Amino acid sequence: MKGTSRVCDVVVLGAGPAGENLADRTSAAGLTSVIVENELLGGECSFWACEPSKALLRPVVARADARRVPGLRRAAEGPLDVPAVLAHRDEMAAHWQDDDQVDWLRSVSVDLVRGHGRLDGPRQVVVDTADGGTVRLTARHAVGVATGTITAFPDLPGLEQVHPWTNRDATAARHVPERLAVVGGGVVAVEMATAWQALGSRVTVLVRGHRGLRSRMEPFAGEMVADALRAAGADLRFDTSVTEVVREGGAGSPVRITLSDGGSLVADEILFATGRAPHTADIGLETVGLTPGDWLAVDDSYRVTDVPDGWLYAVGDVNHRALMTHQGKYQARIAGAVIGARAKGEPLDDGRWGAHASTADSAATPQVVFSEPEVTSVGLTTREAERTGHRVDVVDYDIGRVAGAAQYADGYRGKARVLIDAGRGTVVGVTFVGPGTQELLYSATVAITSEMHVDRLWHAVPAFPTISEVWLRVLETYRDRAGRTT
Repeated sequence: MKGTSRVCDVVVLGAGPAGENLADRTSAAGLTSVIVENELLGGECSFWACEPSKALLRPVVARADARRVPGLRRAAEGPLDVPAVLAHRDEMAAHWQDDDQVDWLRSVSVDLVRGHGRLDGPRQVVVDTADGGTVRLTARHAVGVATGTITAFPDLPGLEQVHPWTNRDATAARHVPERLAVVGGGVVAVEMATAWQALGSRVTVLVRGHRGLRSRMEPFAGEMVADALRAAGADLRFDTSVTEVVREGGAGSPVRITLSDGGSLVADEILFATGRAPHTADIGLETVGLTPGDWLAVDDSYRVTDVPDGWLYAVGDVNHRALMTHQGKYQARIAGAVIGARAKGEPLDDGRWGAHASTADSAATPQVVFSEPEVTSVGLTTREAERTGHRVDVVDYDIGRVAGAAQYADGYRGKARVLIDAGRGTVVGVTFVGPGTQELLYSATVAITSEMHVDRLWHAVPAFPTISEVWLRVLETYRDRAGRTT
């Protein structure tokens, strides 16, 4: 089919949350924006990650909470209604239809070209469409790459023939496997182990290291989640690697898994949650002097640093700064404003916390693990503070001692850790572990981004009796330990 060509101000490759936000913000800046996508608009988050995974986990967490509330225990003792849970998951994933996303793009005046897009030299994008045609897009000002990541598989004999689960299979599965092996100890591994164990699978988690949730998390977070998984019936094996996998009876038969200690186990499905790789192998990076399959290094305005003339930007997971949806959207908002300002010849407000600054990437990246118990964190961990030579006071508090926690759940187990800059007296890192703590995370993020001194924070009074009273208890602990009079 004959090709066509178009000229616009901005072209965005990838219509996940980061790409959608980048196109929206450049359009809002008065630029003509075109977004290119060969799958569903909304990307991984809407259809195979955030939305469906949280739909699977919400009934698990709600039942766990109910079991700790007097008067509800008996009602919460039965098994989950699996068909209802999966039906709710389907609803939250919009039944894998992106009509609403298409309507939204139209509402913000962003054009869509469906097909596989790839760079073809400076400011050039060629799209192979489903009908066999091609569309050449020329960008006057910028091209943004927001193609995200894909599962990073280890190099294992026979892995391809086994057809292992990825996050996509785990969040979209139509049945509950009797036995599920989960390889990995990060967020995807922990969340999916939590969900499928509660839905009826016998889950075995195989972690190469000595604990889970190692990345950007305090050690006690992984330990508390591991304890809860074991209590739920999961088999956790640390310092254990997979050396071989095989389906001895072909498709649909059980998977035999050989382990690094010489042992083996059998599962009906095996989920690999061993990390992510940049989705950049087939987007034409070689045509602009970059290496296909690499992460895209960017400066603090999200320009790709190794491309001359500063026309190529990368936002979201693909730049490897923070592999989280909300952070990709933040980056896209910043980058969209930057592209708009540069197109108009306006100066950038790129000072710390400025409108064109990427400060939150390093100082205040929030994260939630929707496990049971929940894990929330923002800013520095103790290990990161030590590694960077940042002198901090570490304040720990047992959340279960807070009156609001006792109201929330009988026998509440949780822990708070707050890091306070030893010189400036400002909050620089927070970790909460425990039921309901996800709703504490924004207050922690505000405390860090506002660089609030603890003397000022003392006057932010938490309501009684709520879990947020933990802030007061942390500050009291800090005051008493330091001999302060505030």
